Amino acid sequence: MSVSDYTETEGLPTADRKPYKPWSYDSADAKLYIPRLEAGQNRWFAAALSDQKGKAPSRLAVFAERPQHKRWEMVSVVDLDSPDLPDIALDHDGYATAVTADGNKHLGADAKLLRTAILDNFATGGTNTGTKVFTPTKASKRQIEVHDKTGTRYGNQGTTVFAGATNRYTDAYALKTTDGGALILFSHTHTQTDAVAHSGLQINPGKDDRAWLHDVPRTSITYTFVCNDAATVPAKAEPSRLIGYTCARTDASGPPVASWSDRA
Repeated sequence: MSVSDYTETEGLPTADRKPYKPWSYDSADAKLYIPRLEAGQNRWFAAALSDQKGKAPSRLAVFAERPQHKRWEMVSVVDLDSPDLPDIALDHDGYATAVTADGNKHLGADAKLLRTAILDNFATGGTNTGTKVFTPTKASKRQIEVHDKTGTRYGNQGTTVFAGATNRYTDAYALKTTDGGALILFSHTHTQTDAVAHSGLQINPGKDDRAWLHDVPRTSITYTFVCNDAATVPAKAEPSRLIGYTCARTDASGPPVASWSDRA
């Protein structure tokens, strides 16, 4: 996601590039959730972070130890829609409890089902699983709105279709909450394919597409998005809550219109 941000910026004319402002957080206000792990388990922790001193957390991040890189890395970060955090269960020493994020029969949903429901929000507006797995929140409503508005923006001149895509980032992290459920942090990948309705039409890439599409008109464009997600899941068969998600466009491709193909 970070690399794609740099790629997109480098594709812009110098005059259109905004100065990069590194994001930082106030360590004094950070809330750390450090799970007590058993020997041999990969080490990680979650942190609720604020970018302003004295302000409520605005992001949830996961930091994990990467032995192959010999360092700790921030492997996920989600912008929150609300500063109201779920109540994480802590033991008498202040440690959190890590629970299994996938295949956990003690939870109303696992990371795999949550991921499927999010993809359905984009693909169908939540018709199949999205609105069944999630109770309405700002985050889930925003995903459905993306489907509803983007899917009709071309009218009868073109179409937009969302679909799931191969997800390289299958690791998921879960912490037990005081109600017996869990906070689950995970990732998903989806595509958005825009296509003209008939020959003679073309899609002109925008300036933010230049790094991938080079201002060449296309008959269709498939965008790939990698996203980080955060959801709270109950301990019983009730809807979960999507409390935030953050996406980045990581690729764009598509066939040029015939005149450009002939020229090439």
